Amino acid sequence: VAVESISAGNQEAHFVQPKPSYALKMNKADLFITTGLDLELWVPALLDKARNRNIMEGAIGYVSAATDVPMLEKPETNPDRALGDVHIYGNPHIHTSPVNAKIIAENILVGLKKVAPEHSVTFTANYAAFCDRIDRSLFGEELVGILGGEMLSKMLLSGTLFEFLQTKEYGGEKLIDKLGGWLQEALPLRGRKVICYHKDWSYFTRDFGLAVVDYIEPKPGIPPTTKHVKEMIDKITSQKLQVLIVANYYEKNTPNMIAARTGIKAVFIPLDVGGEPGVNTYFDLIDYWIDKLNEAFAVQTGLKD
Repeated sequence: VAVESISAGNQEAHFVQPKPSYALKMNKADLFITTGLDLELWVPALLDKARNRNIMEGAIGYVSAATDVPMLEKPETNPDRALGDVHIYGNPHIHTSPVNAKIIAENILVGLKKVAPEHSVTFTANYAAFCDRIDRSLFGEELVGILGGEMLSKMLLSGTLFEFLQTKEYGGEKLIDKLGGWLQEALPLRGRKVICYHKDWSYFTRDFGLAVVDYIEPKPGIPPTTKHVKEMIDKITSQKLQVLIVANYYEKNTPNMIAARTGIKAVFIPLDVGGEPGVNTYFDLIDYWIDKLNEAFAVQTGLKD
């Protein structure tokens, strides 16, 4: 399968500028994969220009990656544009959760099998291998061997995993001692308070147990005002917050100024694969996030020179 991306890893997907070359690529595509929410608002116009009825929404070659993903932050009422860039279907940054990545992969699998059914066996095997790698990377080999990735994923999504692991035993040992993978590596992050620039880390912070106190943007997609920045500086100081998470395509002046005034560590990390040199796969991406956040907290707490 030959894959091309329209949105780059260091680019905000909201604001991709459609180019004629993109429409040409889509004209020749067998399959078009989009988040399926109101993240990529430029998609309908680009689909019209592509003139490829097989990849139009509802057609055989159209994949909505967000299908069946449990959405966070879905508005209870119709959002007012005065509230900022509020997404009517919920937070669209679904890929920041490794558990969600398996659901996304299943949606892609369905699409591939529709457009190339002769390769269904290969596609299914590759999907199963990807999900198994996600499970073992997230929970560790031993725990997956005992409980299985599906059960562990359900408990993680429901928020019951860590209580279960801390209270249950296997072979005379607490299950928490058998936790491995990303969740074990990120244990120093659990319960930590952070502040974020934008609401793009909600699924990641849910899975890995960080508490988001506030956002540098006063409302999603609204540039920070002087008044709001001062309020955030006061909050960072009063709550002794240590880490500010910023997707690396946002402006750096405001986060760096806040860091200079408060001592908080501004961590600029890519939101997507390809957003930094060496971040070439989804597994690289999660590794990078955890490494950078662990490093930032270690520096701030004096555990690392």
